[in-house]
Amino acid sequence: EVQLAESGGDSVQVGGSLRVSCEMSGMTYSTYCWGWFRQVSGGEREGVAAIDSDGRVNYADSVKGRFTISQDNARNTLYLEMSLLKPEDTAMYFCGAEGLWCRSQWWDFGYWGQGTQVTVSS
Repeated sequence: EVQLAESGGDSVQVGGSLRVSCEMSGMTYSTYCWGWFRQVSGGEREGVAAIDSDGRVNYADSVKGRFTISQDNARNTLYLEMSLLKPEDTAMYFCGAEGLWCRSQWWDFGYWGQGTQVTVSS
């Protein structure tokens, strides 16, 4: 069973930066896709960024140029570096994973964690 544990969520001011992390265990595929999606309470899931085992990345238009996704395969850890944060970035951020390759809708994952809250205030 794939397990994902997010950490690093915090309250930051507009324009600030934050890094969230995700540790994965239990993945049995040698190649996989993993990434981040976010959700505001009662709202739709929104894909943020994803990366596959070959290092190919996808970003939502709303975060391009501000967020960077990276992975440390030796530590089975995924990172999301967020900068120039805006109030609309406030959400619960979830780490997701999918065996083999990213789905055609890259923000759609078969496994996800409990989430970590990011709050951006002015």
